[in-house]
Amino acid sequence: MCAAVCVIAFAACKNDTQSNADTTTTTNVASENSARQGQAFIKDDEGQPTVLDIAIGSESHSTLVAAVQAAELENALVNAGPLMVFAPTNEAFDALPEGTVEDLLKPENKPKLAYILKHHVTPGNYDKEFLKKFKKLGQASNQNIAVTVEGDDVYVGGAKILASVPAGNGIVHVVDKVIIPEQ
Repeated sequence: MCAAVCVIAFAACKNDTQSNADTTTTTNVASENSARQGQAFIKDDEGQPTVLDIAIGSESHSTLVAAVQAAELENALVNAGPLMVFAPTNEAFDALPEGTVEDLLKPENKPKLAYILKHHVTPGNYDKEFLKKFKKLGQASNQNIAVTVEGDDVYVGGAKILASVPAGNGIVHVVDKVIIPEQ
């Protein structure tokens, strides 16, 4: 009986030590990310990359990632989805009138930037071939954008789909221009 009590007491102490270590680790991680919180800031080395992970991992989308971060939309791009993100390349942002990107990245323009970025997202997980069946798509900005087909090319809001990358929570369609909302 005494041996059983000792084993239980030892196990409880061991669990307390582990629990304290877990708490310390959690506290350190939380304090490191205290400025930015949510699903987007939790590391997941086992799951499929999200649409946000794909953009972050692409050198061709550093401007888009900077814009998503400035608008604080990271958490929206890691939700369960499915999401279709029409991701303009750096060159697409460079084609905007001079000073546009810099102006949009200013804190006072965060609502406008967020609205433009939401215009690049729609619910669904459709490949380029399936998108050929659509005439328009409803965007997260609450506007519809036209889908047109020219030969094998698909254009969404006037932006040509250059490539498509499947994600754990949807699909990223790389596009050649920034899709500016009409309103």
